[in-house]
Amino acid sequence: MIRIKRAYEPASGGDGHRVLVERLWPRGLRKADAHIDEWRKDVAPSHELRRWFGHDPERFDEFRERYERELRSAPARAALTQLARRAARGAVTLVYAAHDERHNSAVVLAQHLRRHRARDAPARKLAVSRARTTRA
Repeated sequence: MIRIKRAYEPASGGDGHRVLVERLWPRGLRKADAHIDEWRKDVAPSHELRRWFGHDPERFDEFRERYERELRSAPARAALTQLARRAARGAVTLVYAAHDERHNSAVVLAQHLRRHRARDAPARKLAVSRARTTRA
């Protein structure tokens, strides 16, 4: 399961594995208070894209397209595969710093990961089915 949560909200038991998906550490947040399990800068938007977007909701559709292109890069793909595998085993919460809960990179990233998992689900089912057939 993939969830998103602001970095300034308290951690909860249902968060599972908490992953900060920002290039910069959130302002004013002490690392000891953040309860972050992993910091994945490699899946965050580039500095250039982040500056261009400026959290302007009118630019969000274009931001989404540009960010999706960045997520297709080799380093991001490898990290996304790891996150998708972890999410298949339990809860993963993508932690972000933006104030806007609907127009931010974590929203795009969560949707991207859900599509990635859905696309890979038939292959996983086939592999499990084959493994069961082989054992029988």
